[in-house]
Amino acid sequence: MNNSNNAMTDLQKTEHIRKTVLDAGRALRERHSWLRHQNTIGATIMIVSVLGMIASGWAYVAGVIPWWLCVPVTAIFASFIHELEHDLIHLMYFKNRPWINDLMLAVGWVARASTVNPFVRRKLHLHHHKFSGTESDLEERGITNGTPWGLRRLLMTGDNMLAIILRPLEMLRATRAYIRSQKPKDSKEVRRMRLEQLTSYMPIGNLYYVCFHTWVVANAVLIGADFMGSPIELSATLSQGLDVLNTAAVVYMLPSLLRTFCLHFISSNMHYYGDVEARNVMQQCQVLNPWWLMPMQLFCFNFGSTHAIHHFAVREPFYIRQWTAPTAHKVMREMGVRFNDFGTFRRANRFARPSEA
Repeated sequence: MNNSNNAMTDLQKTEHIRKTVLDAGRALRERHSWLRHQNTIGATIMIVSVLGMIASGWAYVAGVIPWWLCVPVTAIFASFIHELEHDLIHLMYFKNRPWINDLMLAVGWVARASTVNPFVRRKLHLHHHKFSGTESDLEERGITNGTPWGLRRLLMTGDNMLAIILRPLEMLRATRAYIRSQKPKDSKEVRRMRLEQLTSYMPIGNLYYVCFHTWVVANAVLIGADFMGSPIELSATLSQGLDVLNTAAVVYMLPSLLRTFCLHFISSNMHYYGDVEARNVMQQCQVLNPWWLMPMQLFCFNFGSTHAIHHFAVREPFYIRQWTAPTAHKVMREMGVRFNDFGTFRRANRFARPSEA
């Protein structure tokens, strides 16, 4: 970074990055006029992704593909839907026809039931942009951002229910901080917001996790019994029920686990927490794109490389961010945005390095 850049404030750097990114997006749309049909593109991505998940599951059930192919293929299609949901939250598609926007959010939730209700997440995510990395950033706290690394965080990274169960007090404090930050008018509104957070996975998210944990426990018990030399004989009804769960695991639950783990691992480590200034985009996140994370990036649409761009230019769709990433990365480096700050793993995602603390 040259001396003139050093003299700029973080706000000036943010505005310079934002303008450069938006200019690159406009130039791209001028070269490719079809990119202006944003609603059509979004609807097409949703339809193709849902059909892709269904086709992958059908191919497994029909014996056309093995489980180890079905799981990653389905997870990749689900990752497109997640990025689409994120754009829908920011009203990038069908802004003037909100019922279509809401319908696409609902379909996306059914396709990825392990996630929080998208209509609740919309509020959490918009708050995240204002107060990313602070105590009230409930969205990132929910996916383990700011928690010291260890076995507990590893288990919580792919399982949103374990992320609550294994740290109830921590999540209670984060929820209270989030509610306070919304400045509720009275106790009635406080109760409404508490209920909203308490039921944010209902109904399909809770059903998903009941089925998933039942499948994990049942297979762990059966495998353990076989290993101990005391195999368990199931009744015909229980055997049929387990067969259904085994099929659901391959075509739906394991792809969700794979996609969730990859996304949350990257997202929770590219965002900073705890010692950042509210609304200072320069401190909110880094670009995390080393070669060894490419397998994970595959299941979250290169999130680590492109999501930081979104914090500077919020209204650019995910496929545009991917296309303009070279230009964005160049100006972000020039302005001092961090790239591949692996020390965040040791610092529990704190922004300050030891030499800066």
